[in-house]
Amino acid sequence: MPRILLIFIFFLSLLLSSCVERKAWHQCEGEIQGTFYHITYYSSENIEKEIRHELLRFNRSLNIFDSTSTISRINENKKTDVLSDTLFCNVFKRSMEISKITNGAFDITISPLVKLWGFNHAAIPEKVLQQEIDSVRNLVGWQKVRLKDGQIVKDDPRMRLDANAIAQGYTCDIIASLMSNKNIQNYLIEIGGEIRASGRNSRNELWHVGINRPVFDSLSTNNEIQEIVLLSDVSIGTSGNYHKFHKVDGRMVGHEIDPRTGIPVKNEILSASVIAPDCMTADALATASMILGADSALALCEREKGVEAYLIILEDTGKEKIRKTSGFDRYIEKQK
Repeated sequence: MPRILLIFIFFLSLLLSSCVERKAWHQCEGEIQGTFYHITYYSSENIEKEIRHELLRFNRSLNIFDSTSTISRINENKKTDVLSDTLFCNVFKRSMEISKITNGAFDITISPLVKLWGFNHAAIPEKVLQQEIDSVRNLVGWQKVRLKDGQIVKDDPRMRLDANAIAQGYTCDIIASLMSNKNIQNYLIEIGGEIRASGRNSRNELWHVGINRPVFDSLSTNNEIQEIVLLSDVSIGTSGNYHKFHKVDGRMVGHEIDPRTGIPVKNEILSASVIAPDCMTADALATASMILGADSALALCEREKGVEAYLIILEDTGKEKIRKTSGFDRYIEKQK
């Protein structure tokens, strides 16, 4: 081979190698939707600006505490072209589907009941009377709202939507979509405790995710791990009453309210963790599981494709017990 050709090939290889960017692990964290997010990903590109852009875009759509968001405008009965907001449409559509399969245990119209019981920054009442519950329940019901001609139509204009039980999970999905568009395969997205995992971690292992032991702790300082699950290309959502609770009329009430009765649930479930292909489904079904109770929740998750559930329940004897769907064990880290 001519010497000049060898020199050309040598310098071409140097040029090509210099153009290949080195991949590295990146971390991005902050506050959104009244909670915190932590995102880890492996990429040759730092996409923190794009991540924040997507988070803010979601905020403008479904943040009930932002008066200019799409959901807030709907709650205030302001004319809003819903079809132009894909994020809202996707959440609304999936919420209706989850409401149907849970027989109303999950309900995006629950906002008036949440306010009645003093959650989501509402004033905590000294007591809640049954006639108040009955009155507010008239403003709740997933079958009383619908998307028609690009507008959300309510049976009663006083009805208000609250997507908090599904929004954080869907936010994880939105960031996962950004990762996919950037051809990023290894990442862990955690927003308010809802998680979506893909690929492997920095040790080339499946992602290790802890399910917390439910301890009543309003400051969320307890991080005792009940179980470790190994995840890749799935999501996990967890719901429980042990962080968000307060006293009403001398008794402790949690933020998980049954939209069908109007009363905060008090069943055997302390915590419900649901694994699903997407985080929006995992988030919503974890909330619904808390409302349904153990038997109905497990039966529902067994029926849904790709869904598994892990429930921590409190028996009448005062002892904690684990109940799981038939396929959950494959995710649990084996003891060494």
